[in-house]
Amino acid sequence: MNVLIIESKGKVEKIQGFLGAGWRVVATLGHIRDLPVKRFGVSSDMKPEYELTERGVGIAKRLKAAVSGNDVYIATDPDREGEAIAWHVAQVLKLSKVKRCAFTEVTESAVKAAIASPRDLDMNLVRAQEARRVLDRACGYLVSRPLQRVVGEKLSAGRVQTPATRLLVERERERTAFSSVTHYGVRLHFESVENITDGWWADLVTSSVLADGQEYLQDKDLARVLAACRSLEVLDCKTTTSRQGPPAPFTTSTLMQAAASLNLNANQVREISQRLYDAGLVTYIRTDSPAMAPEAIEAIRAYCSEQNWPCVAKSRIFKAKDSAQGAHECIRPTHIKVEEAGETPEERALYRLIRLRALATQLEDAEYSTVVLSLGSEHEGRPVRFDARGRVMRSPGWRIVYGAEVLDESVEDAQAASNPVPAMKIGTRATALSGEVTTQKTSPPSRYSEAKLIRELEKRGIGRPSTYAMIMETIKQRGYAKIEKNNLVPTALGECLIATMEGKFCFADYEYTGQMERQLDEIAAGQLTYNAVVAPAYALIDSEVQNFQKANGKVCPKCGKAMSKRKGKKGFFFGCEGYPDCKETLDAA
Repeated sequence: MNVLIIESKGKVEKIQGFLGAGWRVVATLGHIRDLPVKRFGVSSDMKPEYELTERGVGIAKRLKAAVSGNDVYIATDPDREGEAIAWHVAQVLKLSKVKRCAFTEVTESAVKAAIASPRDLDMNLVRAQEARRVLDRACGYLVSRPLQRVVGEKLSAGRVQTPATRLLVERERERTAFSSVTHYGVRLHFESVENITDGWWADLVTSSVLADGQEYLQDKDLARVLAACRSLEVLDCKTTTSRQGPPAPFTTSTLMQAAASLNLNANQVREISQRLYDAGLVTYIRTDSPAMAPEAIEAIRAYCSEQNWPCVAKSRIFKAKDSAQGAHECIRPTHIKVEEAGETPEERALYRLIRLRALATQLEDAEYSTVVLSLGSEHEGRPVRFDARGRVMRSPGWRIVYGAEVLDESVEDAQAASNPVPAMKIGTRATALSGEVTTQKTSPPSRYSEAKLIRELEKRGIGRPSTYAMIMETIKQRGYAKIEKNNLVPTALGECLIATMEGKFCFADYEYTGQMERQLDEIAAGQLTYNAVVAPAYALIDSEVQNFQKANGKVCPKCGKAMSKRKGKKGFFFGCEGYPDCKETLDAA
């Protein structure tokens, strides 16, 4: 009997069906060992101490019974977490030889190919995961308690959640400090050209009427005068052809961003995509690489040709960025001909999103013709300019797979698409039928949605595919942010956390946290050792904690122990941590 140990219970039945008699497939349901719950669990030489989790105790017994006397293969997920789980399983089961299998899609061919060529455990990936876990523990365990002593609220520091919360808080500060400016624009409407097109419009180039140092047109009377312009000279006419290529196949973060159009948050995308992966419908869903397997590209091209869609002459290859983890692919369907898949409406919608993006990658660019007219008039002897921009799709290219579906595009492009600007000869005149003054207000920076926050974190190199959804859930569950109108808004507790931590702890800094992620990548690649990263990072955090306590902490005058800020019936006070042996208190004021 052969035993295959996988990670997710959702894949057991399917993979068991692939392998048939002579095999038994069992699941770990994630990690079975972790650092201790009630103590730090890391020795002075940075060696972690592991123990079975509460759930892991029962799973370990079941695994031991399953593998007894059998050949064992371990096929946990193909990333750092999966590699660490495989190592922990091997340690608990005391396996002398580990047959590690890895596949990125739950198909019969992929699973059997992985089993046919097992490898050893990749200890670089294990050490990278271990370093991340220990650093997360150090940030949370060492820093959270001193924060609570000083603030008097239940605060929890986190290596990645803290900079994520800081982004929200800083954006809210920008919005609070923002002063809106009311200003005006002018739009002139022109008649259709020989009844061929609808009417078109041109907008005032406000810089042509502003004095030096002015940014906005705030003179409404002047705007009204300019809206009365009727006869304008064509100063310039440019007709250009532009091409727009398809977006890259989905990675974890870009899928979470795009799925916002389906009204799905990051955690919902994580759960739904996991079900699609477990069912063998899409490839592995925790990836930061847009690369696609050559055989998948060929299958897509063949399908597109069958549909008489315009395939690009040479296959498009999307390369992974340097920091991408492992040899992962993008997220794509395992069988491109399957048009609809999934058991729930949400699963079907997400599958469709993934499939259409994959199909689009091998089709020709969309082609547009753009006309830009520059029109001139004058006011009080000064030239005044109006610009008109129209954009017409000449060939849909990859957009053919989306049909009439409206895709995200810039406000400028959307407006240009509905503005049928004619090509006109320079020196001729255009007559406006009417003019209008538009009232506009400057807007503060928009709040982050979950999708936008994930995009910003990724841009700064903070977090990784396996952590984005967890970051979003953590800052909400701990009360640092709340959802308002689909945006993340920092709470008073979140603002308190950042005000207390910024400038005092290294991991609240964006650059430091991004650099730490890169160092974890280097451990995974075998370019740095575990101790070379963890030891100095721990020493820095420990030093910062000591400095923070000296600057902000209070010592009990009676017994010498630390005092914590607490909230009582009459407000905040400092109480001795030696309570109940020492009942000394101090007024927080």
